[in-house]
Amino acid sequence: MTTEKHLGFVGIGRMGTPMVERLLNAGFKVTIYDTQPAALQALAAKGAVIAQSPKAVADTAATVLVSLPTPDIVLAVALGDNGLAQGKAVRTVIDLSTSGSQAARALAEGLAKHKIQSVDCPVSGGVTGAGKGTLALMVSGPRASFDALQEVLAVLGKSVYVGEQPGMAQTMKVINNLISVTALSVTSELLVMGVKAGLDPDIMLQIINSGSGRSNASEDKIPRFVLTRNFDFGFAMGLSAKDVRLCHEESEQLGMQLRVGEAARRLLNDAREKFGDTADLTEIIRYIEAENGVEVRGKAAGAK
Repeated sequence: MTTEKHLGFVGIGRMGTPMVERLLNAGFKVTIYDTQPAALQALAAKGAVIAQSPKAVADTAATVLVSLPTPDIVLAVALGDNGLAQGKAVRTVIDLSTSGSQAARALAEGLAKHKIQSVDCPVSGGVTGAGKGTLALMVSGPRASFDALQEVLAVLGKSVYVGEQPGMAQTMKVINNLISVTALSVTSELLVMGVKAGLDPDIMLQIINSGSGRSNASEDKIPRFVLTRNFDFGFAMGLSAKDVRLCHEESEQLGMQLRVGEAARRLLNDAREKFGDTADLTEIIRYIEAENGVEVRGKAAGAK
């Protein structure tokens, strides 16, 4: 089975935009929908076709990808009035969002009533990975669907098959995201401690990244977005808090307490309350700095 070259895409945000650009550059015709006209027009100038609703997207494309911020929005777009499930052409919906296993199961059940296959495919790698086509894609659903979609998924990044059951990939994604937030939180906290003790943050990171304490946070997020004081990683605290909440909800359903994860969750929520939902995730360090009266400023940020 080969993938049709006409795709639908709903959700033209910070992640959706570069993914659609990559699909267009790979030779796919892409019909798009979003509630933000400016995002649609920018992609239309690059060859995308604008639709007036999710249903209109699903009326034209057999395979539709969605990249949306919350589980409620995913379900509304797919199963609500004028949603994807009412489309005449759609046969497969690929959910690239981080929506949690419960929503993934509801999505699969709702689409199945319309003879539409749901493929759970949350992604990791951020806006940079979306633009470069280096996303990590976690996929659950029928193995045959996974195999059939390789031409599409390969444009976006590297895909790993997680399992047959709806929601398995979502569980893997929220686990990954909580690990990521926890690494950023503890690294930020201890950099503040080091600066307060008189250490140079650039030298601290050099040593951390040469030893056992290194992580994506120390190798990428902190040098690029914290030490520079740019705080423009591109992922909002509100969305991160949603992902962390979903992970804790799943752990509770399993009867498991996430002790370290709960500490990271409290810190994230405290920073979110202070700076707001739209604050960049890397600004979590600013909350710790304010508590301790120091600033973690690297040479890349220049003088105050």
